[in-house]
Amino acid sequence: MGSLKKSWGRFNQKITYRLFLFLGFLVRRINRRQFEWLASVMGDFTYYCLRPRRKLVETNLACAFPEKSSREIARISRQVYRNQAVNLLEVLRLPLLQGRKDAAELIDLHIDDFLAKTREQGKGGVLVSGHFGNWELTGVCIGLLVTPIAVVAKKLKNKLVNNEIERLRCLHGNVVIYKKQALKEGFDVLRKGGIVTVLGDQSDPKGGFIMDFLGRDASVFLGPAFLALRARVPMFALMCRRQPNGKYVLEAEEIDTSDLSFSKKNIQELTTRYTRILEKYIFRYPEEWFWVHDRWKRGNIDKK
Repeated sequence: MGSLKKSWGRFNQKITYRLFLFLGFLVRRINRRQFEWLASVMGDFTYYCLRPRRKLVETNLACAFPEKSSREIARISRQVYRNQAVNLLEVLRLPLLQGRKDAAELIDLHIDDFLAKTREQGKGGVLVSGHFGNWELTGVCIGLLVTPIAVVAKKLKNKLVNNEIERLRCLHGNVVIYKKQALKEGFDVLRKGGIVTVLGDQSDPKGGFIMDFLGRDASVFLGPAFLALRARVPMFALMCRRQPNGKYVLEAEEIDTSDLSFSKKNIQELTTRYTRILEKYIFRYPEEWFWVHDRWKRGNIDKK
């Protein structure tokens, strides 16, 4: 029985991988107008018909925005699904980015302050972001337009799809660091003057640090703060959002570390600081965030 289950699992992985490749083949052969139409159709179909975690999305939004009506929550939820469809298709179109010109047509960077305090001084830095806007596209465009970076990521269960996404992430010089090696390898990158990007809105499986996030207790990952304070490098919150014309804008906001040393208390304080910046963007542009996952499950368990 166990052998049959494993065989079925491998078969499912192969089918998903083939569909992933086919969708990529298709989406790279359509123009921008067709791309926008396809993303809207996929998002609406997922929202209205497949409905994966739709109730969870609407519950999460209602908890974060108690002042909004059910109609407004439903409107934002639908846009969340549309944006995630856009994100997926944009990732599949990454091979179309052949050079700086292609990337510049897709995204505007506002990160001069970050460059002034890192690359121009020959030192490393930590970019902390979230599942906001198109985080995958952001990393590749930074690698093309600014400098190659190290991206901390979590391995997908489907090894075939994971390998393909890693290939896309590394098309233009970026490297991937997986979470189990993030602290050691990330510190090595920073020590050599490199840039490390971490998604700081993820839950810590160990549930060690619980704080308020969007109005509810949540387990918060301390890794970005640990790296920045341990390596004594600047930290910036990096937020990418999609504009009505389809082009992205990338903004970097410095998180002050001048009064912090490397200690457990200060790591938690810095984590709180960058989490508040992430919250600010999520409250302002809620349709851009990934409300689909159960972000608060560990905070709730710990509280019980």
